[in-house]
Amino acid sequence: MSARPIAVVGASAAGLAAAEALRRSGWHGPLTLIGDEDQLPYDRPPLSKQLLHGTWEPDRLLLRTRDQLDPLGLDLRLGTRATGLDAATRTLTLDGGVGVPPLEQGRERGRLECAGVIVATGVAARTLPGADGLAGVHTLRTLDDALALRAGLADPARRLVIVGNGVLGCEAAAVARELGHDVTLVGRDPVPMAGAVGTEVGELLAEEHRARGVRLVTGAVDGFTVAEDGAPARVGGVRLADGSLLPADVVLLAIGSTPAVDWLADPALDTSDGLRCDAYCAAAPGIYAAGDVARWDHPVHGRPVRFEHRMNATEQGMAAARNLLAELAAEGAHDPGDTPPERRPFAPVPYFWSDQYALKIQAYGLTAGADRVETTLLDRDERRTVALYGRGDSAVGVLAAGIPPRQIRALRAVVATPVPWDEARERVAAATAAS
Repeated sequence: MSARPIAVVGASAAGLAAAEALRRSGWHGPLTLIGDEDQLPYDRPPLSKQLLHGTWEPDRLLLRTRDQLDPLGLDLRLGTRATGLDAATRTLTLDGGVGVPPLEQGRERGRLECAGVIVATGVAARTLPGADGLAGVHTLRTLDDALALRAGLADPARRLVIVGNGVLGCEAAAVARELGHDVTLVGRDPVPMAGAVGTEVGELLAEEHRARGVRLVTGAVDGFTVAEDGAPARVGGVRLADGSLLPADVVLLAIGSTPAVDWLADPALDTSDGLRCDAYCAAAPGIYAAGDVARWDHPVHGRPVRFEHRMNATEQGMAAARNLLAELAAEGAHDPGDTPPERRPFAPVPYFWSDQYALKIQAYGLTAGADRVETTLLDRDERRTVALYGRGDSAVGVLAAGIPPRQIRALRAVVATPVPWDEARERVAAATAAS
């Protein structure tokens, strides 16, 4: 057994899943979990829904309490930023942070030589020039972000401009309208969520948002104006490239994210659009990645993919842990007992969901980047619909809105692996016949 720790960098869903899987799979050596935020691991999907709405408080987002983490025997370093990784020696460089029980570490700086490393640093929210230091302009990636935005919407009837009409922007727009705010949703693409779900489903979502009172605007942002109330550092509006001005008390920038790989400068690692991995989630010997930051060779779809989806974070965290332990066992750094593990390719059926108003949208497989989409509207008033997504002659993704869970589960099987388009169409029709 190695005296060196396995270090998991990133203390969110993927990192926590990896740490728990390492212990569950028999890693009895030191285990370090590093997070750059001060909070215990928490769930992120509710940030733009229940937390923003005020129906949940932060403690309900915790993935584990301190008591639940104790049995893992973690060297848990919160508020600690990883600033570098030497892939050849598996050595991390850390900056700052305070350990918490059961291994009280004190302030830690310096290098951490590891038996193996799992990178689960997620993504960072994109912003726009001129937004830094301007009060009232928010991003929404962390718990602190969400609490700040919620505070900005505490007063009634605020004018909220959301820049970006993807999944996050649409979810925030729905919550803000339910809270009674005046909401304008701005996107470069005229159809909300078109990149993720296609034009027809996106147009259906646009109908729902308009019916709820959201103003949809197409345009590019040119900059911000400041409030004229003697508060020069507070936003007063969003200026578009066509010269129009959208007055705003609060602005949310929901313009996507970038993989958090800026700290990975080792040329042995490919950090173009995330940390590049093989089908086993390995970026280099002893170095694995999981969650939003990982771009790996999906063995079923035959191309590198990166998913910013909650379920993928958990599943990939467990897969990376299992495969790292198998590699360490082969190196003699891990005693697997009587059942030596084998590395296995990570081949999930991608899944994501979105809640907007009373509408639940669920999708399996690959919906983004499809070159053909067939949408069947089951009930326009109820927004019940199902859509099939394909690449070439194969169906690779399916989406449903407003249909029962039993039928949703049947749709998953349709695209668990790419199937011929016509066969998939028949199976989708059979699965939704009673809707």
